[in-house]
Amino acid sequence: MAPIHLLVLIHGMWGSPIHLAELARIAQETYAEPSLDGVQLKVLLAETNSEESTYDGIDWGGERVAKEVAVKVKELEEVGDEVTRFSVTGYSLGGLVARYLVGILYQRGFFEKITPVNFNTIATPHIGLPRYSSFMSSVFSSLGPRLLSRTGEQFYCADKWSPSGRPLLLVMADPGDLVSSYRLDRIFHQALATFEHIRIYANSINDTTVPYVTAAIETYDPFAEYEINGIKLEFHDKYTPIIRAYELPDVPPPIPPKPVVLSADWFRKMKSSRPFLPPFLQFRFPFNILLYSCLPILIPVFVSLALLRLTLASRSSRARIKVLEQDESNQDRLIHILAEIEKEMEDAMVDFIDDPDPSPETKAKSPAKQPILTAHQRKIVGWLNMLPIKKELAFFPRVRNSHAMIVCRDIKRFEAHRLGEGVVRHWADSLIL
Repeated sequence: MAPIHLLVLIHGMWGSPIHLAELARIAQETYAEPSLDGVQLKVLLAETNSEESTYDGIDWGGERVAKEVAVKVKELEEVGDEVTRFSVTGYSLGGLVARYLVGILYQRGFFEKITPVNFNTIATPHIGLPRYSSFMSSVFSSLGPRLLSRTGEQFYCADKWSPSGRPLLLVMADPGDLVSSYRLDRIFHQALATFEHIRIYANSINDTTVPYVTAAIETYDPFAEYEINGIKLEFHDKYTPIIRAYELPDVPPPIPPKPVVLSADWFRKMKSSRPFLPPFLQFRFPFNILLYSCLPILIPVFVSLALLRLTLASRSSRARIKVLEQDESNQDRLIHILAEIEKEMEDAMVDFIDDPDPSPETKAKSPAKQPILTAHQRKIVGWLNMLPIKKELAFFPRVRNSHAMIVCRDIKRFEAHRLGEGVVRHWADSLIL
């Protein structure tokens, strides 16, 4: 009977297992041989929560992956192997699904016989999707909960997941409090605390999908104005995109004067260091000129089609969720178990747990660049940072969106995604077998 270390990989929104193919390949390559005590690594690429199923919510995603884990453990037992150690890595939305998953496993006693070892997330919106002062951010914050179904509501903390009406992300971060003679034990926080190693990866810049503050679980972004704030970066010698250390000056450098309009400096400043279009729309001359000339027509058409697709997918998701919740075989879901616990304590403790005046927003120092965090989001940051989390930051300048690069999501179609290999190898080498 061979002892097995099961590593579960969970992809993100609209994703599929192929998005984490490089993580699986490099992990299997790094640990091709058993450890000194004979432990072998087996990788499970979660696949039941893919593509449009990702609209169904963090909780339903976690329930689906929990079933996959149970099936995999049983399959290994049937061939004479035994899972003795467990690790999980989630990318983007997959990191939130992973946090819900370990809560399910913890509640079921999974970790009483199997040791939880590595918990990792990569570019995961731990505090939800923050709002910024820009117009587009306000639009996304308004439309996101409507167009992304249950998952969108949970991303923006617009859901009322618990019996007391608290959003899921707040419940998942809650460490529990002592109130009178009661102890409100929060399963998700406790489950994370059982892991020997917790490490999260975040893009420091250019992640327009999951910004730094939510991926790194912080309230302030020191990289928001990295080009002018004098920040000094030191990179890892072996894993190039990884920042080893950074330092902000005690006194920020003076803001450079605005260049004269139509001067050479003005044109240089107007030209962004990041590409205007995504990689699949970046063509060479003269095709780029043709594309730019068509943008006034293409953009409205693209936006209309995207909104239509999101609306239809969200509608399908809500219908699917309704069927799932009516299925009696799903009555042992974690949400129902937690509801029974919380219902008994709700009247005595809700006022203590939640602020009586949950001010919706708190503006940061620089509204233009810093996020506008809600009271819930600030509370989540404080609670999650009570855990012994190691934070790794990646730095990808001069790219449109670094979200896919950090996991080498699609190296066959986009050569630039290979720039993230240093991050993936750092993640693999940091795993404890």
